[in-house]
Amino acid sequence: MLKSVKIENFRGFKSFELQQLGRINLLVGENNSGKTSILEAIQILCSRTNLEPLGEIMINRGEYFWSDDPREERELDICHLFYDHQFDIDSQFSISGINDNVKEEFYVNIGSRKLHIDADLEELNELNEEVKRELIDKLSSNLKSLNFRVVWNIEDEAKEILNLPLLDNNCLSLRYIKRSSRDKKNQLSRTVFVNSASLNTTNMKELFEAVVLTPEEELVTEALKIIDPKIERIATANVQKSTQMARLRSAADSHTGFFVRLSDKKQRVPIGSMGDGIWRILGLALAIVSAKDGYLFVDEIDTGLHFTAMSDMWKMIWDTAKKLNVQVFATTHNSDCWQSLADIAEKENVTDDGIRIHRIEKGKEKSIVFNEAQIVIAAERELEVR
Repeated sequence: MLKSVKIENFRGFKSFELQQLGRINLLVGENNSGKTSILEAIQILCSRTNLEPLGEIMINRGEYFWSDDPREERELDICHLFYDHQFDIDSQFSISGINDNVKEEFYVNIGSRKLHIDADLEELNELNEEVKRELIDKLSSNLKSLNFRVVWNIEDEAKEILNLPLLDNNCLSLRYIKRSSRDKKNQLSRTVFVNSASLNTTNMKELFEAVVLTPEEELVTEALKIIDPKIERIATANVQKSTQMARLRSAADSHTGFFVRLSDKKQRVPIGSMGDGIWRILGLALAIVSAKDGYLFVDEIDTGLHFTAMSDMWKMIWDTAKKLNVQVFATTHNSDCWQSLADIAEKENVTDDGIRIHRIEKGKEKSIVFNEAQIVIAAERELEVR
């Protein structure tokens, strides 16, 4: 489990540090303070040699161009990964952390690769060596290509993941990211990232199919029972794939694909008929069991939930995270959300590294940390931690 994370020259952070991390970490702060960027940074670090999350993050943010060559993948506009959206030769960003007393680091640096010129011109051979070298250096300095180099470092043992030239527009082809992610060595930790767009029918069915007929499937059902005790079982359903239905689902993002069995009903019930809250809790439950022995990241965790359901949501996450050894990082703007977390901090038997709130303030190099006792006091006295 991560104890601390340091971010340097990444997105909106010149230098930033999260300390005293717990099992559950809720990030609060104003808009554009960098909460989502912190989640992304930690996911990249925890993904180790797997660069696929890096590509997904940039695609989801729209940080790419379509290639003029139809055979090519999209081109990632990597300048947005660097502080202030710009980079040059020797620019670098890094994300490091202490994980169970072991230091891990993920860093990217931009290097130059000179294209040296070898010529058999008679005029060139007549020059002395010093003048010849000056001429070659001058020519080659105008023919530089920038290299995108990615390194994952654990306990000072470095593994180069990627070292390839950027395209002429200083972008990186997405196919390089996909190719590098085929190496499964050192990809020991699972990471699952949830945002408002990711809890769709397709993604949730994939998550369910990964745990069906396993002990984790029972945990998903138990999680739903926290919201509605009458739920006895959940199952997927076939969804029509006609063009018309696909358009309707795309337009409304309908909650289809799952049925539940209720203790007081004879027929199965489409989960979409039970409201947005159940759908959201199902998505969070599937995400956290899929992150077993790894990390769950949830942007705006309170989305779609009434404040009366938030304490139950936090209890589900806390109980499941302990059972499955998952470390949770989430963001919110909602006061009901963090106050509901205070209920769990007060009622549950949390350990010293259990629950934390981190307030992110723009321009500050460290978060302001609230531990369990401080969270409870702030809620009792109606103090604002956001």
